[in-house]
Amino acid sequence: MKVYGITNCNTVKKALDWLKTNNVAYDFQDFKKLGISNDTLQKWDAKAGYEKFLNKQGLTWKQLDPAVKETIKTKEDALQLLQQKTSMIKRPVIEDGDFLFFGFDEAVYKDHFKK
Repeated sequence: MKVYGITNCNTVKKALDWLKTNNVAYDFQDFKKLGISNDTLQKWDAKAGYEKFLNKQGLTWKQLDPAVKETIKTKEDALQLLQQKTSMIKRPVIEDGDFLFFGFDEAVYKDHFKK
């Protein structure tokens, strides 16, 4: 299982704490340090749609120049922006086989990991 996120994000911290407390093993990839590949973003988009993981509620999106926001008209535009500004990806991202989840929801985690 792989978890993607940013180590200083409170939601990521909650999710990682939950996984540790429930003895769920994972590999962690920090967006800030390692970035994210276009292939991974394409895969997530094919499975969930980029709208599911483009975080328009976050500070990074809100601080984005309105002119830049206006240029996001296609999937390719959105994925290119997400690759450049990884902090706009809703996090954490949990990849576990066919399971793909964005964010932290204890009920969803309990159900998926049967805890």
